[in-house]
Amino acid sequence: MPLLTPILDDRSYQQLRDELIRRIPVYAPEWTDHNASDPGVTLIELFAFLAENVLFRFNQIPDATKLEFLRLLQISLRPASSASALVQMTPVTVPVVGSVVAPTRTTVKAGNVLFETTDEVNALPITVLGMCKAASALPTDPEHKDFTERAIAAIRDNLPHPALGTARSVPPSPVFYAPATVPVDPAAPGATPVDFKSAVDHMVWVAVLKTKDTIVPKLPGQTLCLGVKLDEQVLPTDPVEPCPGAGASATGPSMNWQISTGRFDAAKRPVYIKVEVRGDSTRGLTRSGVVKLALPAALADMGKFELDNPDLAGTGDLPPEIDDAAVAADILFWLRVSRPAGTAPFGRLLWLGANAAQAIQMQTASPEFVGMGTGAASQSYSLVHKPVVEGSLQLDVEEDGGWQRWRPVDTFDASSEDDRHFHADLEAGQVTFGSGVHGRAPQIGERIRVVEYRYGGGPQGNVAAAAINKFDSLGNLKVSNPLPARGGAAGEQLSEALERIPGELRRRDRAVTAGDFRELSLQTPGAGVGRAECLPRFHPSIPDQETPGVVSVVVWPREDRAHPNAPMPDRTLISDVCCWLDARRLVTTSLYVLPPTYHKVAVAVGVHVKTGYGFEAVRRWAELVIRQYLAPLPPFGPEGDGWPLGRRVHGPELEAAALQVEGVEYLEGLKVAELAADGTTWVAATTVSLRPYEVVELSEITVVANLPPLDPGTPLSPPDTGAAPIPVPVLKEVCD
Repeated sequence: MPLLTPILDDRSYQQLRDELIRRIPVYAPEWTDHNASDPGVTLIELFAFLAENVLFRFNQIPDATKLEFLRLLQISLRPASSASALVQMTPVTVPVVGSVVAPTRTTVKAGNVLFETTDEVNALPITVLGMCKAASALPTDPEHKDFTERAIAAIRDNLPHPALGTARSVPPSPVFYAPATVPVDPAAPGATPVDFKSAVDHMVWVAVLKTKDTIVPKLPGQTLCLGVKLDEQVLPTDPVEPCPGAGASATGPSMNWQISTGRFDAAKRPVYIKVEVRGDSTRGLTRSGVVKLALPAALADMGKFELDNPDLAGTGDLPPEIDDAAVAADILFWLRVSRPAGTAPFGRLLWLGANAAQAIQMQTASPEFVGMGTGAASQSYSLVHKPVVEGSLQLDVEEDGGWQRWRPVDTFDASSEDDRHFHADLEAGQVTFGSGVHGRAPQIGERIRVVEYRYGGGPQGNVAAAAINKFDSLGNLKVSNPLPARGGAAGEQLSEALERIPGELRRRDRAVTAGDFRELSLQTPGAGVGRAECLPRFHPSIPDQETPGVVSVVVWPREDRAHPNAPMPDRTLISDVCCWLDARRLVTTSLYVLPPTYHKVAVAVGVHVKTGYGFEAVRRWAELVIRQYLAPLPPFGPEGDGWPLGRRVHGPELEAAALQVEGVEYLEGLKVAELAADGTTWVAATTVSLRPYEVVELSEITVVANLPPLDPGTPLSPPDTGAAPIPVPVLKEVCD
């Protein structure tokens, strides 16, 4: 039996008035004028109005009880999430020191939305260009082939004399490549990331270019803030890594950054020297962020390589050649980065830029005196600003020995009477202290201050590319965000918190059962998870057998405009869910957060339209109904929760869905097909079976009116597998 919230008295003003009027003949028969003009009726109407207001407040008792449950369970509303973006700064005028410094927490604006930078930026009057030596096939065009043959001959002629240990007769082992450039404007239409997995030398090359304001003698010793934006798209071929857990490395794989000196050694090899890394929020280029590199102290250790033989350009350890002569003339030096042998290659890069910083939608509040201790249990004090950004609140209490820093906790359950703990309600902007039994309570006369905290957040922070274009204080810099900001989300509503009560009572913010993982995934702050499914004992590397101790969670975004029929999460969404579940899972559980695995199907339907109905309208409605029936996201699917994992696609089931369309008299037929193993042809079947971890993707649909259905699907183009990797630059086609 469902537990319905009772309405204790649902009578309205009109009902109360009519009931009182009907009682007049019983209690006052001599009162015969019941019209609205009678003074007695006016008093009755006033009483009915007041009674309706009293009943309205009376009916709030169930809601008040729910709110009290929230307080007793210490369930706070989840605060708004802050958007973040990479911003790039450009000096307007360059001082004699050669750079402009933007300190940490510099405020930048997108209209009225404020962002703060998380680190200092040393803005240099330079630009950078990321490049990759992408594997290419051996050219067959005579002109292109002649170009590569000259390059190979130049390498052979450049080999050292046999007295130096290398014989001229030893030919090089060529690996041909074509230079690929990381997009300068990643938000431009058609901008595609560069996949560095195809790099023949397993390196990322960065050309540092001068501008009209560059003061070259001032570059030595400066810090270059290099912004890196990885491609967020998740491909089916990408390897699946487990969630890192609380003990994950904060640095990522080791990196080897080097800078070109412009010199050659005795063996005619280009000389590079190591560059110090002063900061790396990318964790070894495994995520988007900023790498801070210390340029050499001597100008002689920075330069580009000048070649006597132009056919040597781009060969061997030399940087890739840039076709644009004007850009090539502006090169100051090259940076390159590699990983140790045996480690994973670099991924897909969407943008590389100089003078970059991470900006988050927040503001830093001034220090506040919040109150004086009373010695009472569960003292509570309010802050000036809200919502508070998680992890930013620092609070001190003045005790006998001076100011003491207190530590934030989620609950006081594990706190002893002497523990200096406090609980922060981030959404309400309130701090609460312990009872004296669980957590120390500030004593009488002890002053309480908040040294620092940051506040902000909300969906208004998800601004478009180039929207962040103003400084709050610095006038000597220009700022822009090359890509849209993302991650901002509104705070939790009261109705949503009330719906969480049963789940919080059952799981207490811990992920143990499959339902816990699914529900907690949907609640990931700011991630925009549209659907989540838990697969216990499922390891993505061995999907056909159970693996004890492993839990996999499949997630879908709320929307994916690029792939509406098969929504795919991006890397940020998967990372957010990983971090959210990592803090709540058992330590003995290995956790994977996966994108969905789609099984492509095609459907062809022939419908007979009733007389009086338009053929085109009925055809479109039938197509829409089938699309929604096979959709993976709520509120569509057979039961409104999206197409279930592993559920077969049965032809008669789709026929029943199509027959619900008004105007369809009967079906001429319905055919279902799936892709063959070669991935290019469709194979008709009455029922398409799916594996337990697969969900259907409607790849093709054809609906015809008053005709038998056509064969479902059309042949697909064979995938472009490319040729085997090879070395030496390949001449590129350039259209004038």
